[in-house]
Amino acid sequence: MVITSSPQPPPADALLRYLRQDLGLSDNALELGLKQCQLEQAPLPAVLWRFGLISVEQLDQLWSWQALQEAPPEQAP
Repeated sequence: MVITSSPQPPPADALLRYLRQDLGLSDNALELGLKQCQLEQAPLPAVLWRFGLISVEQLDQLWSWQALQEAPPEQAP
């Protein structure tokens, strides 16, 4: 079980779309993950992996995707 001391923000719509469209997560699996991450106050990707809803490879893809989303846009010279 992953428990943090601070509340986790709700997952962004873009993350939910990525999980459904790119990783092929079902609505039922996503619903379970969302409920559990709220109960544990844990990050959604960690909960999905811990419950076996995504593989280690998919978790790595998800982290890479998140890093790209959080990167500042490149500035043109």
